[in-house]
Amino acid sequence: MNQAESSINKEVLNRLSQLLQGGRFPHALILEGGAGQEKTEAALFLARAAVCTGEPKPCGRCPGCRKALASSHPDIYVAGGGTAARSFHVEAIRFIRSDAYIKPNEAPRKVYVLLEAQTMSEQAQNALLKILEEPPENVLFLLTVPSASALLATVRSRSQLLALEAPQQAHADAALVNAVVDGLCAPGECELLFSTAPLVRDKETLRLLLADLILLFRDAGIRRAGGPGCLSGQPEAAARLASSFSRDRLMALLETAQAAVRWQSQNANAALLVTALCSKLRAAAGK
Repeated sequence: MNQAESSINKEVLNRLSQLLQGGRFPHALILEGGAGQEKTEAALFLARAAVCTGEPKPCGRCPGCRKALASSHPDIYVAGGGTAARSFHVEAIRFIRSDAYIKPNEAPRKVYVLLEAQTMSEQAQNALLKILEEPPENVLFLLTVPSASALLATVRSRSQLLALEAPQQAHADAALVNAVVDGLCAPGECELLFSTAPLVRDKETLRLLLADLILLFRDAGIRRAGGPGCLSGQPEAAARLASSFSRDRLMALLETAQAAVRWQSQNANAALLVTALCSKLRAAAGK
């Protein structure tokens, strides 16, 4: 293991190595979770493997590996907007879209490493989606994110997901989750507004609630379709949602919760976010 690989967790390194067996590369890969530096190193490890001409990949000895380690390989493009919301601008994606159709200079493929992709604006993600839908040959996109749910569902659906760590087990208080479910099922809007009001001052609880709602709406949709499983750990709430809403309504609720995760990752005003969330959840529920 070289110095550049030493910061990658051994288990993660094993997963990456298994992904590379037989030289198989997806056209787009989302690296989710893990510390920021670990995600970056994992993405760069895969980028080196993608331009490597030796074995095993990355061999660390071929000209491609040496240039990649020196950050001078002409077929590896690294972009990122930092950590601020919407700091990953659409202009960078537009450049990638035009550059990706130019053949690699010397490697088997071109690699585009998009760091902290959750900071892409929705406009930038939609611009990226256009090339993910019909990717050129010999191109690899590597996106790093704390959570894939911060990306548009359409971007996620056209990429392979690789989790760098086990999902966090923290959850919102069950009473809060049930209060939100009660509010969704109630005929008026007051109950939902009342149950979510404290979230304006508690961003972490809002984050946990959104994560739980995503799982809960998923569970309810599967239950509605007659399938098993309960990732949310709240079978009664999932059953109540499944009996109260159609599958299409549950999918709309799921998409609304996923959108709210993106809004929060972009540092949306908390009061406006919670108000918009309540309004859009009720609209998705047909209320």
